[in-house]
Amino acid sequence: MAALLVLPFGAGGATAVLDHPSLLIGAAAVAVLSSVLSYGLEINALRRIPTRVFGILMSLEPAAAAVAGLLILHQRLGFAELVALILITFASAGVTLARRDRSTPTPSDEAVAKSV
Repeated sequence: MAALLVLPFGAGGATAVLDHPSLLIGAAAVAVLSSVLSYGLEINALRRIPTRVFGILMSLEPAAAAVAGLLILHQRLGFAELVALILITFASAGVTLARRDRSTPTPSDEAVAKSV
């Protein structure tokens, strides 16, 4: 559906692929690395770690994007963004390293036990 929506705007640029078919290799690599691979890794992680830890670790994605923007694109973060980045990182580390009560299984623990 998204491809149909942007087709009128990108059709002119898509003709460049006819002149340089090697661009399809790069486009396919970006598609696989940006969505298929990351989604597969996230699903595998969700099966192996508690859902509460997974949720907190997912909150690190914007932080990772901010760091990538800083390193690759040389974008500067404001004071509020830096404080938010630090707080999210500490919260993620704290919940990941904290001991959890083994007497109450989490939903992902139950799913792993059923699949084994």
